[in-house]
Parts: sequence; C-alpha cells; structure tokens
Amino acid sequence: MLFVYTKTMRVLCVLLLGVWLVSGEHLELDQVVLVPEDWTHAGRVALQEEVELTFALKQQNVDQLQELLQLVSDPDSQQYGKYLTLEEVESLVRPSQLTEKTVWTWLQGHGIRNCRTVQTRDFLQCTMTAQVAENLLPGTEFHRYKKGDQTIIRSSSQYSVHEDVFEHLDFVGGVLRFPTSGKEISKAWEGPRRSGKAFHLGVTPTVLRARYNLTAADIGHAANNSQAVAQFLEQYYHPADLAEFMSIYARGFKHLTEVERVVGTQGGGKAGLEASLDIEYIMSTGANISTWVFTNPGRHETQEPFLQWMLLLSNMSAVPWVHTISYGDDEDSLSTAYMNRINNEFMKAGLRGISMLFASGDSGAGCWHLTKENVFRPSFPASSPYVTTVGGTSFKNPFKLTYEVTDFISGGGFSNVFAMPDYQVGAVSAYLKGAKSLPPESYFNRSGRAYPDMAALSDNYWVVTNLVPIPWVSGTSASTPVVGGILSLINDQRFLKGLPSLGFLNPRLYKLKGTGLFDVTEGCHLGCLDDKVEGQGFCAASSWDPVTGWGTPNYPALLAALIEK
Repeated sequence: MLFVYTKTMRVLCVLLLGVWLVSGEHLELDQVVLVPEDWTHAGRVALQEEVELTFALKQQNVDQLQELLQLVSDPDSQQYGKYLTLEEVESLVRPSQLTEKTVWTWLQGHGIRNCRTVQTRDFLQCTMTAQVAENLLPGTEFHRYKKGDQTIIRSSSQYSVHEDVFEHLDFVGGVLRFPTSGKEISKAWEGPRRSGKAFHLGVTPTVLRARYNLTAADIGHAANNSQAVAQFLEQYYHPADLAEFMSIYARGFKHLTEVERVVGTQGGGKAGLEASLDIEYIMSTGANISTWVFTNPGRHETQEPFLQWMLLLSNMSAVPWVHTISYGDDEDSLSTAYMNRINNEFMKAGLRGISMLFASGDSGAGCWHLTKENVFRPSFPASSPYVTTVGGTSFKNPFKLTYEVTDFISGGGFSNVFAMPDYQVGAVSAYLKGAKSLPPESYFNRSGRAYPDMAALSDNYWVVTNLVPIPWVSGTSASTPVVGGILSLINDQRFLKGLPSLGFLNPRLYKLKGTGLFDVTEGCHLGCLDDKVEGQGFCAASSWDPVTGWGTPNYPALLAALIEK
C-alpha cells in the first residue's frame, strides 16, 4: 500500500539522519530540505542581518478542539451552530504556563526579546540576527535565494531545538519551506486548452448565474455578512480592474464594485491574473456582499505567506464568514508536524463558524515519479479533513449552456497522511466499491481523506486584469470563489432568518448525499503518464467521486437544503 510505503520512507529518513543528528531534538525531520529549481542561490546571509522566525507553541486540548468542531458542525447535534468566539477558542487552546515559560526562557537566554504573539498565544514571531538564529537552532545555515524580483532567506540544512523546548513546540516557521511554485498551486492560466476543438464562448457571471439557477434577486442583503479571498506569492488585484469587470460582465443584478477591506499591503506594478480572477468572481457570484482581500506576500524575507495568513486569523476577533484560497503544495514536501498544526488552525476557524474553501489543484491526481514506480501525489491543504475542497468541471457542449463533465485538470484523490474522516466514509466506500474502473491500488491510499468535496466550472473564464478583458482563464482557482460566493448567499439567507453561519460545511454536506447539487458523472482527470494508468487518474461517477466531489451547486435546491436549522 502507498500509505505504508510513504511512512516507511519517512522512518528510513529518520534513521539515516539520526546518524549525525541528536535524537528527539528535531521537530520536522521529514520536512524536505531542497531548493526548488526556480530559485537560485544568492549567497550566504551576513551574520548581523535580521531574520524573523515563527514559533508554533504546543496547544492544549487539541482532542477537545476536534470533538467540539464535530458537534458544532453536525446538524444532528444539539450544539450545531453554537460557535465559539476567538476569546473562547483562546481559553481552550492557549499553551500551558509551563510551555510559555519554557519557550520564553529559551529565547531570552539567547538574547531574543523582540517578539510578538497572537491573541490565542500559540504563536510567537521573533526578530533576531542570523547569527543568533543559527545559535538558537543548531544545524541551520541561512542563505539568500532569488526568483525573478523575489528574494527569500532559508536555511540550507535541517534545524534542531534544545531538548528542554522540544516537547513545547510544533515547528519553527521561516527556516525551511519555500513558497509554492506555480505548477503546484491552483493557478489561473490563460489560453485555449484543447487544440482542434471548439471553445465555449466563455464563462462570465451571467453564464454562471444561468447554469447554477441564480436570479437577479439572489444577492446579499444581511448587514453582518462577509466573504474573503486570500492571496499569496506577490499576487495583487487592482480596484480599477474590478470596477471595469463589473461594468462589463455584471449587468442585470445589484453588486458592489469595491472591496470593503484589504488586510495586508497591496503591491505596485501589474495586477495578477490569479488575484483578479478570485476577487471578480467571488464578488459577482456572492453579489452585494461585503468582501475582504487578505494579501500576504511576506513582509520579511523569512516569512511564510500562508503561515502569516493563518496567524492573522488567530489575531482578529471579527473576520469574514467564508474564505476561498487557491493555494496548495505537495503533501510529501511538507512535514507531518507542520500539516497537523495547520489542521489545528483550520479547526479553530471552523469552531468560530468560518467556512474554509480550498482549490483542489490543477494537476489531476498528480504524479510522484519514484525510482521504481509512480504514485499519485495528493496536495495539501486540499487533503485536510477540516476544509471544504473544490474541484473543477467543464461544459459538455462548448457552445451551449449544458450539463457539466469533469475538467481533466481538476485535482482530487486520497491523502497519504490523513485518515478518512468519519463524515465521508460511507460516500467514499460506495465509490470505491462501485466504480467501473479504478487505478491500481499501489497508486493511492484508499483509507486516506478523499477530496474534493464539491465542484464548479473551472474552464474558459473571462477576467479583466490591467484593464484588459482576457478570455480562456482556467483553473480550480476559478471554481473555488464561485462556490464561496454561493455559500455566502446561503449564509445571507440564514442570517436574515436569525440562523448561524454554515461554518465547517463537510459534515452537513455529506449528510445531504448530493441534495442541492448537480451530479457530474462523465469524464476523468489526469494521472501518471506510464503504461499502467496511461495518463488517467480517477473518473467521475454517480454520487460522490474524487474528481468533482458531490457535484456542482444548484442554488435554489442547495439553499432549501441548507436553510433549515
């Protein structure tokens, strides 16, 4: 089985590195220490140069956090929708006094005092010189790397921590992980995709509203409603692009033309296609709803933008109810400790009633080329059990508004790290039992968390960027904000009835068993290009499948299914 194989690889890694590393002092021994091909070495960092590191302190009551999330997310529970405030989450997970004291003593013993924390007190961000950082984290050696105009500081080797603090930390951020490369993110890209075939005239807000049965009256009204997109990797939107897009494509229904709030710093220069796509489609689908943009390029060369975004959520009492994020990395490139802690952050968000939607990726099942055999390559956070993951579809007839089939790029599959959560066991088991054809079992872990959970159109969008309308923009980064906008509209109707937000949707979504969704039953997505699977991953099927989840939204039916309780 792939799951066993992967774990065995990690055990071997620990044994080999243990020859020269002191046992028990390494928080992320399975974190890949590798400079990506698109980054070039730019020299050793001067010892007196400043770096900023993020220390993830061990949280208390993680088991209780998981149990409470299940209760507030399960519509059959008496505690359904009884969310906690940030202050209540803090009292639950805040590190113990011993943990805080031990970590602070360790830092101050190295002369580190320039630190700031978050409200939940489970993260510390500290600034220090590279020399102090290397003394603090034995094994590290900081270097600068460049990619285009971007520069980043990372260690060229593994880090360790003093044995006194090992049990009080989950990981240290800003040391090893590089920003995700374009090919591993759900990334908007332009250009015709199927040479020799006709193309749809293009997906616009009007097309989406017609397909998903939204009327001109289906817009936001609730004053307390809000939604957000998060951007990383130097992606920015331009307000003028948003206004131009709305004037061209969002006629016939009431909508906003400006973002309510930008959290972070908008960069200069050209607008990013990804950022333009995200904001234009969440605001035209979730029309007339207050929208925020979280922009996190990383204020310092040692920051991890995705991690910075998670820290912001742990430090803001009031944040939007729906967040859509087109970001991901290969599971096998991240440490288990890091992914588990990020999962805790997703649970904290769900416990506050926040819906987290992640794009499933644009590489189908993915492919990891090992020495002797190939295996599928799941993506994280798409594979997290605590987020709702969105796949992609295309129109069956490229010239008409017809039913949908699988978009062959739509990411999906089975986690090699996280076990299948209880809420999806029945649906996934039925798929595995009833599928007409499955890839060989050596390619995937049939007992892992399966994704995506639902889908929407991801093919041939129109986007305005740098004041130019651009056709043929594609990716699950398109489908994700569309689903986010639809869930925001449903939240809106719930708020008007005095009901709580949808929060973590998956437990309720899987109990619906496809109610309120258009089932997608045709098409397969990409897999490994070898003689065993011949470029094919998984295929769509009736009910749930690991390409399109339960299917795409039929707004009035989905609203009816989610408006009660």
